[in-house]
Amino acid sequence: MRTVSLEQTTHPVLIFWIIAGWVGYCILPWYGVEGFWSFEWLVDGWPLDDDYAPAAVLVGVGQKLWLAPMLLALAAPLLVLGRRKTDPLYAQVLIAAGGFGFAWLVAQGLGIGLRGFTAEWLTTLFGTLDDRQFGMGYGAMVTASAFLFLFTHGIAARGAINGDVFVTSAIGGVIAVVTIFVFFPITKMLLAAFATDDGGYSVLGFFPKFFDDRIWGLDCLSGGRCGVAWNSLLLAVLVGVLTTLLGLAFALVLTRSGFRYKRLLRALTVLPIITPPFVIGLAIILLFGLSGTVTTSLAAMFGVEATRWIYGLPGILIAQLLAFTPIAFLVLIGVVEGVSPSMEEAAQTLRANRWQTFRTVSWPLMRPGLANAFLLGFIESMADFGNPLVLGGNFDVLSTEIFFAIVGAQYDQSRAAILAVVLLGFTLGAFYLQRFWLGRKSYTTVTGKGDAGVHPPMPNGLAYPVYAVVALWSAFTLVVYGMILYGSVVQLWGVDDTLTFKHYLTAFRIDWTEDGLRWTGSAWDSFWTTMTIATLAAPLTAAIGLITAYLLTRQTFAGKRAFEFGTMLSFAIPGTVIGVAYILAFNVPPIEITGTGLILVISFIFRNMPVGVRAGIASMSQLDKSLDESSLTLGANSWQTFRAVILPLLRPAILAALVYSFVRAMTAISAVIFLVSARYDMSTSYIIGRVENNDYGLAIAYSTALIFVMLAAVGLLQLLVGRTRIGRRTSHGEIH
Repeated sequence: MRTVSLEQTTHPVLIFWIIAGWVGYCILPWYGVEGFWSFEWLVDGWPLDDDYAPAAVLVGVGQKLWLAPMLLALAAPLLVLGRRKTDPLYAQVLIAAGGFGFAWLVAQGLGIGLRGFTAEWLTTLFGTLDDRQFGMGYGAMVTASAFLFLFTHGIAARGAINGDVFVTSAIGGVIAVVTIFVFFPITKMLLAAFATDDGGYSVLGFFPKFFDDRIWGLDCLSGGRCGVAWNSLLLAVLVGVLTTLLGLAFALVLTRSGFRYKRLLRALTVLPIITPPFVIGLAIILLFGLSGTVTTSLAAMFGVEATRWIYGLPGILIAQLLAFTPIAFLVLIGVVEGVSPSMEEAAQTLRANRWQTFRTVSWPLMRPGLANAFLLGFIESMADFGNPLVLGGNFDVLSTEIFFAIVGAQYDQSRAAILAVVLLGFTLGAFYLQRFWLGRKSYTTVTGKGDAGVHPPMPNGLAYPVYAVVALWSAFTLVVYGMILYGSVVQLWGVDDTLTFKHYLTAFRIDWTEDGLRWTGSAWDSFWTTMTIATLAAPLTAAIGLITAYLLTRQTFAGKRAFEFGTMLSFAIPGTVIGVAYILAFNVPPIEITGTGLILVISFIFRNMPVGVRAGIASMSQLDKSLDESSLTLGANSWQTFRAVILPLLRPAILAALVYSFVRAMTAISAVIFLVSARYDMSTSYIIGRVENNDYGLAIAYSTALIFVMLAAVGLLQLLVGRTRIGRRTSHGEIH
């Protein structure tokens, strides 16, 4: 019998991408069609209509001839079918074809736009172009993907990352999408930092604006106001530290105590993250504002004069702690659960008491989670503008200054970009401080060996303050949400306290007519749009984030640090800037998606992806690499190992990424303001519209309904993802 070695067979992934490239070029519409989710083009003139024609048809009839050279790049890989991967020609052809095809596609996309050539030097070099092109569509997207993965396949064939096709393709794919949807729009935005009044660019003009006293002033030392940079740094450090400690307290109660109502406590920790930020701010004002319930009660009780103390640093800090503690908790719960009970039991066997065990074993192994939770809290505080906008008073921060520079009467893109540079500097500093604190120590606790230990309870010296903090914060959270719920069922919050359900009926009315069931409530359109966008964005966000985390923790490659920072960049930029940057970058070819639902999905994916990355890194830091090595030794490839070994152990990180990305898509404000359209209106933009019309009851009722919907969604996600089962006993002797 004649056998064929694996070296002689053509990799099925290569065949797939060769076919995909030809399908994108010869069958799918090359340019964008109206309604990305609609396929009406199939019966509306395709494939001969100019608006829906594939590239091959356009070139065949003598149009858009700049698309013709890509035929060579598509044809070349056919030459290596059946060749061995060790054949030097195999790698050379794939690298040349994929690299040239992708580079040409990008170059022609950037060089030719709605008015012909996009640069004067191109017109000078080639003459006036009497044709134009629109934004890329299905065909260009699929063909570009094919070129990219043909290129990475060739790189793997040359021995990169030990010839691993999955890893090289994953690295190439993440770099490509992050470059297109993070670096490209942010670069266009930041170029405005060097813009001059005459439309040019100047490096010298940058520094006087950068060192402005409004940014770096220290007048607060003499009783004045500090610059927005110092205000933001102080607030972010406080939020990062306090949210990490609060998140850790909740995680410890849920994993190292006999508390009976753990499910209710877990649900309570998620509540703030599924609430539009300005609603929390409004509830805080009605509790602690000048005429707030708590303020007036204390003034009457103790005879003191009511003040506006809540406006400024205290109010923003309270609101951000409420909003961002769940992020720290979602990151830390998986890390705290992942600490090996057998290591803690070993310490106790050596006569260490519970406090010594926690301090010398448990706490050091939690360091990756603590560092990642702090980093996310720090970045979230820096990027948040909803809470400072409502509660800031005279306490100015970078995010609100950027917001007013862009949407205010001044419309100063240069100042907004400079402020964004300052914000990026702080974020980058926090990123490297985190790496320095973690160092090069190992935090592995989950290996391939059996581990059926039981987590010891917290030492009493730690348990009592933890219980007190959790109880007080839980009670405060319940009071805030009680105020929100109450406000949704009164005529006019703070004025007319008559109970009514009219706000819910106005928003979510359903009528049965002769034509059947009709969704007549004013909020239904935005609600279904929001649900659709969030449902599409969440799994994509989690997938990209966890694959990126896998690459960062399990692989070694050149440029790894820059790669990690690039994946965090979108999280460090305020959503306001992201929204404006997306409009500037994607309102014209080569990617023309402004006003579509696709731009909302993409913005949510790359805005929220870092949470999946950080949660994945924190959890994967505890997984012994011998698990991967054992799988590879048994003949599995990297993709099979990632899917069958790593992912099942990452359920807390998967849940964190899914929950966070879904609820943030449901409650995001800043970027959404700029990216929604009449056809794709999101729930938060609808709520803001009601607030601007002083219809607070309807806004709060809608927000309350969203809270219950998202609680149900989080519960469903928990059931679908499940829990990580690593063979440990519970305190009752059961194995889980």
